[in-house]
Amino acid sequence: MLRCRDGSLYTGITNDLPRRLVRHRAGTASAYTRARRPVRLVFQERQPDRSAALRREAALRRLSRVEKLALVRSVT
Repeated sequence: MLRCRDGSLYTGITNDLPRRLVRHRAGTASAYTRARRPVRLVFQERQPDRSAALRREAALRRLSRVEKLALVRSVT
């Protein structure tokens, strides 16, 4: 999960987090984050496979902003 310059949270999946962060920071990974740079990694989880990662991403996206912020705070 990334925190964007405007305070919004972006959730996505990748199998190469360092490469994906470079792309987000360069503005080439997502139209959403391109307009809200800089971005900062605030939460990450490993999943056993792509299917599990997609399910977890969907679950995270369904959380309210308050719930997402609580999740971010729980790991910092």
